[in-house]
Amino acid sequence: MFSVMSNLNAQDPTPAEVQSIAEKAYVYAYPLVMLETTRASMPTNHLLHVAAFPDANFHTIVRPNADTLYSTAWIDVSKEPMLLHVPDSAGRYYLLQFMDAWTETFADPGKRTTGTSEAWYALVGPGWSAKLPDHVVRIDAPTNLVWLLGRTQTNGVADYDNVHAFQRGMRLVPLSQYPGQDQKPTPPVTRPAMSGPTAPEQIKAMTPEAFFAAFATAMKINPPHAEDAPVMQQLARIGLVPGQDFDPSKLTAEQRAALEEGVKAAAAHIEKYVASGAALKPGWSSFQGTVGRYGANYVARAVTARIAVGANPAEDAVYIGNSTDANGEALNGSRSYRLHFEASQLPPVRAFWSVTAYDKEGYFIANPINRYAIGDRDHLKVNPDGSLDLYIQNQNPGPAHEANWLPCGEGPFNLMLRLYWPEAEILNGSWHPPAVKPLP
Repeated sequence: MFSVMSNLNAQDPTPAEVQSIAEKAYVYAYPLVMLETTRASMPTNHLLHVAAFPDANFHTIVRPNADTLYSTAWIDVSKEPMLLHVPDSAGRYYLLQFMDAWTETFADPGKRTTGTSEAWYALVGPGWSAKLPDHVVRIDAPTNLVWLLGRTQTNGVADYDNVHAFQRGMRLVPLSQYPGQDQKPTPPVTRPAMSGPTAPEQIKAMTPEAFFAAFATAMKINPPHAEDAPVMQQLARIGLVPGQDFDPSKLTAEQRAALEEGVKAAAAHIEKYVASGAALKPGWSSFQGTVGRYGANYVARAVTARIAVGANPAEDAVYIGNSTDANGEALNGSRSYRLHFEASQLPPVRAFWSVTAYDKEGYFIANPINRYAIGDRDHLKVNPDGSLDLYIQNQNPGPAHEANWLPCGEGPFNLMLRLYWPEAEILNGSWHPPAVKPLP
């Protein structure tokens, strides 16, 4: 627990100092406020399974995937541990990403790390020290709020029943009710029901005082990480202290104006990534390196929370985006493209990979075959020399190439290459995707 004391009046920061601190504070606080805002309308300690991929009408989140079906839960471990049962997946790839209230991934059991046999995991909150049942794997959560985002490999619509059976075998129960054998499994849903403004929109509409008030409230049950002590010393100068409410009345009119300017600058800094996307240069590029586990890289943590909250650490999955062709021209469905992988340069992954096409807003593109992504689990036609060509275009390329066709619509579009359980060549940057070349 932090012991930072607020001495706002004694230090009396200048308006310029308040603006600088407020800018840092907004970036630092954004993920915590994001998760609190997101979970506000969600049930706690309740597993929710998604039963189907989204379609082109789904606009709840940007850049959804058509590779895995999700299982998610907001877990409160403030009173007692919560135990999660996972059935044997019979070798099927899955990943259970556990994030604390600050979006830091602190555990990721699944095929890569723990195998696919049946298992029980206990999510234990800070300070809990009693005994767990035998054969239960303890996972210590840094905060009382835990977000579980599970992903199960799904090989197309025909694979839904198999994935649903695996999902039904999951069970989330309090320690006091373990093993919870009488609990009825939660049936999968088509998509989590959501209405009204999204969490980013709600945050954008907050006044600086409301934002920091929400941040202070959230910190009461989810204190900062120990390594955050240096930044918390700075935040204390404007009245942001763990365990205490934020009281803007302690600030002068000039300081409150400076606070607002600092928040505006920080919000604009985060939003520029939404407008520009991850690509900083023509061709494929990715926002990786600091994803999922952030340490003191608060900018990376905030930006990821804004544009891809819940993104996996790179060792679990790498996401590489592209919005330009080999000539540096913006991708557009008025042209046809080919993505050619040499046999020796196919994506080096231990799980699977896919390429997804999105419209300029980041949503799936309606097409006659309802194909939004294509990858190594599809029935692709490989060239005689082992190389692979993907055809990215609006019109069907014909019977010879239809198996390798990724529809992209008529207008501007962008691509996302997803690499699950990437090999070292991807992680160290020695492997790069080939350029997207326009066809004559």
